[in-house]
Amino acid sequence: MVTTVPITPQSVFDLVRDDLVAIEREFGRDTVSSVGAITEIGEHLRAGGGKRLRPALLILSAKLCGYNGRGAIRLGAVVEIIHTATLVHDDIIDEAQTRRGRPAANIQWGNSRCVLAGDWLYMQAFKIAVEERNFRILDTLIELTQQMVEGELMQMEKLGRCISLDEHFDLIYRKTACLFSVCMRLGGILGGVTAEQEQRLADYGSNLGMAFQIVDDVLDLTASEDVLGKPVASDLREGKVTMPVIHALERCTPAEREKIEQVLAERAFQSVSHGDILHILSLYGSLEAASARAQHYAEAARTAICTFPDSEIKRALLWAPEFVVAREK
Repeated sequence: MVTTVPITPQSVFDLVRDDLVAIEREFGRDTVSSVGAITEIGEHLRAGGGKRLRPALLILSAKLCGYNGRGAIRLGAVVEIIHTATLVHDDIIDEAQTRRGRPAANIQWGNSRCVLAGDWLYMQAFKIAVEERNFRILDTLIELTQQMVEGELMQMEKLGRCISLDEHFDLIYRKTACLFSVCMRLGGILGGVTAEQEQRLADYGSNLGMAFQIVDDVLDLTASEDVLGKPVASDLREGKVTMPVIHALERCTPAEREKIEQVLAERAFQSVSHGDILHILSLYGSLEAASARAQHYAEAARTAICTFPDSEIKRALLWAPEFVVAREK
C-alpha cells in the first residue's frame, strides 16, 4: 500500500524553494541600473515581498513538463519584473498611498520617476527574455503586456460605473488572470509540450488567476487593514465595482443601489458607511456568491491539468487552487 503525504504550503514551497531563491537573486541583479532612482525603486519593490506566486507557477509548470534548465529561472524573474512594473503603474493611476503595508513607490519618488521606472522594468524584462532566443516566448510576453495595458485602460474608462459581470470578468482576466495563464504557458513552451498540453496549462493558469482575483475582491471588502496592507474597500473608494458589488447591484432595491452609487461617486465612505455596503451585500448573499464563483474557477483549473501524468509536481498544482480560495490575506 502506497501512502500519500498530504500537500501543505510548506511541502509545495520545498519543491520550488531553491528555484525561488535563484529567481530572487536574479530579480535583484536585473533591477539594478546606472540611474540611482531606478535601482532604489526596484529594490523598494523587491524588498516589499509578495507571494512570488507567479514565478512559482512558471517553475512548477516547467517541472511538470520535464524542464529543469536555467531558462525557467530567467523567465521566473521576467514575469515577476513585469508584475512589479504593473504594480508601479497601477499605484500611480490609483493614486495609492500604501502597497503591502508600506508607502507606495509613487509616494516616495513621485509619479514622474515611477512611470519611467515602470517603463524601464518592462524593457528590462524583455531584454532578459530575449536571451532565450525563442520567438514563441517573446510573442507570448508581448501579447500579455498588450492585454494588461488594454485592461488598465478599459478599467479607467469604467471607473465609477456599474458595469456588468461579463465586463468585470473581462477586466480581471486582462489585469490578473492573463499573467497567471502566461506563467503556466511559458513552462510548457520551455518543456516542449504539445499544443493541446500547452493550452491546458494556459487554461489552468487562467482559471486559477480568476479565482485568485475574485478572492482578492472579497477580501478587499471583508478583511482588516492590517491584513490587507492597505485601506479596507479600496476598490469602491477608487470607483471600481467588483463581483460581490455587481451581484448585489443586479438584485437590490433602487434605494440600495443609490447607496452603492453614492460611494462610487464620492470615492469615499462619507454619506454611506462601509458597514452599510456590507449590510447590502449580506442581504443578497453576494460575498458567498463570489466565493462560490471562485471555487468554480478553482475546480476548472484542477480539471485542466488532470490528463498530465501523476507526480509530486502535479499534486502541488492540483492543491494550489484550494490554497488560493481558502486564503485569508
